Amino acid sequence: MAHRRQGRWFWWINLVPWSLYLAFSALFGMSFAQGRSGALLLGVLVACGLYLGSGGLRALALRRGWLQLDGTRQALRLLAAVLLGALLVQVLVALVLVPAVRLGWVAMPNGRIDYRPGAVLVYWINTAVMLGLWTAGWASGRALERARHSEIARLRAEAERNALERDALRARLNPHFVFNALNNLRALINEDAERAREMVTRLSNTLRHALERDDREWVRLADELQVVDDYLAVEGVHYEQRLRVRRDLAAEAMDARLPPMALQLLVENAIRHGIAVTPGGGELVLRARLAGNRLRVEVENPGRLGAGSGGHGVGLAYLRAHIARAEPPGRFELREDAGRVVACLEIAQ
Repeated sequence: MAHRRQGRWFWWINLVPWSLYLAFSALFGMSFAQGRSGALLLGVLVACGLYLGSGGLRALALRRGWLQLDGTRQALRLLAAVLLGALLVQVLVALVLVPAVRLGWVAMPNGRIDYRPGAVLVYWINTAVMLGLWTAGWASGRALERARHSEIARLRAEAERNALERDALRARLNPHFVFNALNNLRALINEDAERAREMVTRLSNTLRHALERDDREWVRLADELQVVDDYLAVEGVHYEQRLRVRRDLAAEAMDARLPPMALQLLVENAIRHGIAVTPGGGELVLRARLAGNRLRVEVENPGRLGAGSGGHGVGLAYLRAHIARAEPPGRFELREDAGRVVACLEIAQ
């Protein structure tokens, strides 16, 4: 529907240049051809032919996709279409004008039509020049329009990329975690200076890992576990006895690779939606196995799916998008089992 409406607008707008051409031709005919009816008819026929020919050339170029070709191939096709279109216009003019003059319906200057080879070549060239100018203007306008749309698409893609990067940063650095850590640190400074210094070190390691990691560089599970240990140490100050951690990690899985912060995101999700909302806290279980060429990581926590502290699931959405880009894609699922929630991540090695 939009294409049809755009096509109708084109035909109305296309009347403007050829109406001006017709007005100029009529003025020229009245001034230099003594107002002979044949000269006026010739101008009308050529203008109508150019009007229809330009519309046909546009339709052909769009249907065949010429505007998507490189500069040389596009120019050659448009030039060929202009030359052929100009020839067709002159043939149509001759088919109408010659019988009209012979039947005496219109009179030409000097009483005859000049269709000698040299004159025919001049007619054809003049028509081709006019159609070529129109084609150049139309093709240039379309090129500018495509450039504008490309720039808009580029800016939109850049905005989406910035939004994804912002979401990725939010996924890596949960503001609640940072705020709680700083508040707990302030309390520890006066109560236990040694433990406060250790917490600063742990928090610094966690933040450095989150900010300096390149998403394209996957990491060893052993290195990721060091970050998780720092994170759990900081959260342990906040939850104290409510957070109990059990590890079931196979030694052969330590060299397996996974996206940076993937395990930390699962642990953070388990604490926020499980430990934090469960009276008395509970046990958080970390499991890792290497089965064939696939790493399987599980994080288990007390609670139910759908319960928790709210939020928009930015971290898990970021994780899903990240493993979906892997080759072959990874798999992630959340399931509920006997009052506990299990987050399972599988990644090919």
